[in-house]
Amino acid sequence: MVDLDSEVPPLPPRYRFRDLLLGDQGWQSDDRVQVEFYMNENTFKERLKLFFIKNQRSSLRIRLFNFSLKLLSCFLYIIRVLLDDPTQGHGWSPIIWVNRSLPLWGLQVSVALISLFETLLLSYLSYKGNIWEQILRIPFLLEIINAVPFIITIFWPVLRNLFIPVFLNCWLAKHALENMINDLHRAIQRTQSAMFNQVLILISTLLCLIFTCICGIQHLERAGNKLTLFDSLYFCIVTFSTVGFGDVTPKIWPSKLLVVIMICVALVVLPIQFEQLAYLWMERQKSGGNYSRHRAQTEKHVVLCVSSLKIDLLMDFLNEFYAHPRLQDYYVVILCPTEMDAQVRRVLQIPMWSQRVIYLQGSALKDQDLLRAKMDDAEACFILSSRCEVDRTAADHQTILRAWAVKDFAPNCPLYVQILKPENKFHIKFADHVVCEEEFKYAMLALNCICPATSTLITLLVHTSRGQESQQSSEQWQKMYGRCSGNEVFHINLEESTFFAEYEGKSFTYASFHAHKKFGVCLIGVRKEDNKNILLNPGPRYIMSSTDICFYINITKEENSAFKKQEKHRKRHESKLSYHGASRLPVHSIIASMGTVAIDLQDTGCRTSSGPTLALPSEGGKEGRRPSIAPVLEVADSSSLQACDLLSDQSEDETTPSDDEVSAGLEYAKGYPPYSPYIGSSPTFCHLLHEKVPFCCLRLDKGCQHNYYEDAKAYGFKNKLIIVAAETAGNGLYNFIVPLRAYYRPKKELNPIVLLLDNPPDMHFLDAICWFPMVYYMVGSIDNLDDLLRCGVTFAANMVVVDKESTMSAEEDYMADAKTIVNVQTLFRLFSSLSIITELTHPANMRFMQFRAKDCYSLALSKLEKKEREKGSNLAFMFRLPFAAGRVFSISMLDTLLYQSFVKDYMISITRLLLGLDTTPGSGFLCSMKITEEDLWIRTYARLYQKLCSSTGDIPIGVYRTEPQKLTTSESQISISVEEWEDTKDTREQVNYRSNHRNSTSSDQSDHPLLRRKSMQWARRLSRRVPRHSGKTAERISQQRMNLYRRSERQELAELVKNRMKHLGLSPAGYDEMNDHQNNLSYILINPSPDTRLELNDIVYLIRPDPLAYVPNTASSRKDSFCNTVGQDTREETQL
Repeated sequence: MVDLDSEVPPLPPRYRFRDLLLGDQGWQSDDRVQVEFYMNENTFKERLKLFFIKNQRSSLRIRLFNFSLKLLSCFLYIIRVLLDDPTQGHGWSPIIWVNRSLPLWGLQVSVALISLFETLLLSYLSYKGNIWEQILRIPFLLEIINAVPFIITIFWPVLRNLFIPVFLNCWLAKHALENMINDLHRAIQRTQSAMFNQVLILISTLLCLIFTCICGIQHLERAGNKLTLFDSLYFCIVTFSTVGFGDVTPKIWPSKLLVVIMICVALVVLPIQFEQLAYLWMERQKSGGNYSRHRAQTEKHVVLCVSSLKIDLLMDFLNEFYAHPRLQDYYVVILCPTEMDAQVRRVLQIPMWSQRVIYLQGSALKDQDLLRAKMDDAEACFILSSRCEVDRTAADHQTILRAWAVKDFAPNCPLYVQILKPENKFHIKFADHVVCEEEFKYAMLALNCICPATSTLITLLVHTSRGQESQQSSEQWQKMYGRCSGNEVFHINLEESTFFAEYEGKSFTYASFHAHKKFGVCLIGVRKEDNKNILLNPGPRYIMSSTDICFYINITKEENSAFKKQEKHRKRHESKLSYHGASRLPVHSIIASMGTVAIDLQDTGCRTSSGPTLALPSEGGKEGRRPSIAPVLEVADSSSLQACDLLSDQSEDETTPSDDEVSAGLEYAKGYPPYSPYIGSSPTFCHLLHEKVPFCCLRLDKGCQHNYYEDAKAYGFKNKLIIVAAETAGNGLYNFIVPLRAYYRPKKELNPIVLLLDNPPDMHFLDAICWFPMVYYMVGSIDNLDDLLRCGVTFAANMVVVDKESTMSAEEDYMADAKTIVNVQTLFRLFSSLSIITELTHPANMRFMQFRAKDCYSLALSKLEKKEREKGSNLAFMFRLPFAAGRVFSISMLDTLLYQSFVKDYMISITRLLLGLDTTPGSGFLCSMKITEEDLWIRTYARLYQKLCSSTGDIPIGVYRTEPQKLTTSESQISISVEEWEDTKDTREQVNYRSNHRNSTSSDQSDHPLLRRKSMQWARRLSRRVPRHSGKTAERISQQRMNLYRRSERQELAELVKNRMKHLGLSPAGYDEMNDHQNNLSYILINPSPDTRLELNDIVYLIRPDPLAYVPNTASSRKDSFCNTVGQDTREETQL
């Protein structure tokens, strides 16, 4: 038997070059018939393709040879540059012609011939029917540019010194390196080889960019600065690293154009490479994994897109989002391009959050990452801006791109977007809900000046709380303030409501008053079924319909409330059991368990509309008789709305100005501002000037040809100033001016506005504010006492300090507010009577506002804040005195407004209406009134509610109360009067004599600090001579000594201010250095109970009906004719 194994020829070890030329000759001597299959693969073209492309070994050698050839060409180019003399020639000739020696030319021509032949051969082998696809490839075009000119010089020797950009072969070398690496790692797993491949490609891309820029700049500057290769290398490294010393710069325009092109290429190419590298790294590390499609279809989830995730932002979102009962089963998928920091990682490891929160490291601009987050199945997507960026506009641009990417990937996913700058808002109008930070911030700060603590009011309304904060406190104001802080805005359909169903067909004010009297809820607005616009307090002429959506303020929503009737015998003793303690608070049967509240129904018996109308009490009435208030009518008529002594009608007829106003030129028109600094601002009816003010007259501290005033005192304003200290006049500052110049503000009460800016404003901003009356600006800083005095800080009503954008980012996060806090503390010490409203970046820094280290009461509040935080309160900072009084505000507190919109889609609209950012026809506005001694006859909040509803149609929503601190050991209570010394008679006489002497010679001592210092030493020696007493007397003497020191420091500050005012030529008459309101505390009671007692100086927040909603047609035509005199540039006025 024949051994078949010995007759079978062995396989060739490798595919040799002679096999390429001769084919396989091993079977020619065999007698057997050879049947060849796939004859097309035995053609010469296929054998070439097998050698150059398909075979792993041979193709790798070919690519290595090609890579070496390209590197050789680049090396020859460098040699040519080093041997060349750039000083030869003049003009543009050094750019076109170079000095190339004959041997070097021969080598370059040889390399070009080989490269061109190889490129043509590979193009022929890769041809698949479309020749243009082969020709228009970038590697082919680069090869033609670098090789064909050398071949032309063979036949045309004159062109041998023509410049040819051989350095572009570096890109061909990079292309060959990529192909070579792919062949090298063909047998390795993709996740391992791709990672190495991508890193190598990134490095080679960066090297090619730098080498191209070096050679290009060096050659183009042959006609300019005659740079060497090293100088070009230095310039490129400095430029690409964004250092830019500027000592080496391009001189001629072609080189400058090349730099621009290379930077643009770098901005396009490098991000793509980095993105691919990041994706491979995430795939390899499995950072976050994927949110599975099965989970996305069976479970509900929302996606949170942020550029950087901080622990404060995360906890605010999670606490507010999961505060709603129906969201407990939702998952939160965080899509963030950065890696989790240590704090976030620790928090997400807590079981409560680890089972609900999924962190994915990825970008919203990548469809792969959006697919990992299952964005198309998400219930909502929250896109938040990074407010701590130095460039806030760049942060907005990133937010806009994220919103576009999500909308492109998942068109049906609801978008909740936070934007920083108002001018960028129109790019994301397609989003379902948008919160513009600067719009809300400036409007809130403006309302703080006319309605105290509006920022605190809005912040408490948009936070979710049960009102259980500080209910165990021993201080009554903390209990009241904490309980009322739990009020929120809810909505319900009228026909489905127990609160409001019985008021169908009756007026809005009637329903609001009786619902508050019966249930303790405050009805603030409605929305018709066929209309998307919300109307806040549409007025007594609005008739409630069964399909209306009612918006009300209460501790909890009606669906979570249970009701039980009171027994009759309890009603008889209601007057005895309704109050307890000094605050006379009502005793409610409130069961706050699992979000359900049981409310006792009160007696709703009231006089019908047919009953007699009760007038205001007269002075001659009987002392024992309780004053009466007119009832609220079910359906209002024209005679039911009359102005009363308590509240003057602010919609005064201003079409007939008084003689004094005409002589002073204070007659204003009402209309829409003719120019808005940005697209998307809501038009607001405002007080305007008939003609715009010249820009030179807007400068407060410099006179012009129209006036010669150089400080605020010279203008002689009747009302106190409102000063705004900001870094720049951004477009958001426009929203500070508009609410203060709204048409419903009485023109006699308009406060002059002074903008204290670090940088001069732009012309387009001046165009926007020049139509508003009494608006000025001044370039200065709150760091400079002279600037503060010039802008009128000594007779200002409010000083608003806006957080500077340049200080919002710091190496240590919470240090971003350091400069602002110290500057405000200086203002607080220098001008103690000034009302300062401050914006901070971080809410945690509010504890440093008006800081007093030895104030025992502040230390007690600090301990209270820590206890509330330990209990899990979302509003632990609410008991800080500056926040409760509305003197400090952080825009990050309003982040919850966007989060609440997922459950309450109306919250943004209601907040914008309250702040005056939007004006809907027929909707009311927020204002306030002060309780004076003449108003105390009303006695309770319920009677005030009735008085307002029956007279002016106003709806009260809360009370701002100020009361003195009741302390015994606080530093703030130490008296500053020297005459209170009561030791021995001789000592008292000496101190009185010294005190009188100080008062008589205060002006001399201000000029002689040595005399004043000696008087201090004399006072200390005097206190030591007093006989020592034990116990109470010694403690009193110690307090008096500290008191004298404190008085000295205060007087020293006062002397400093007065001296600077004298130096500037200002009169120090308006400076009150001894006025001190530090011993008072203020707080807000949102929707207090009907039996809450009113106190003197209480400020009541009101939602007043739109004064233009019921203006007769005759008045409308008269006002229109008056308003149209503003000028030809103003907008057409609305028909009233």
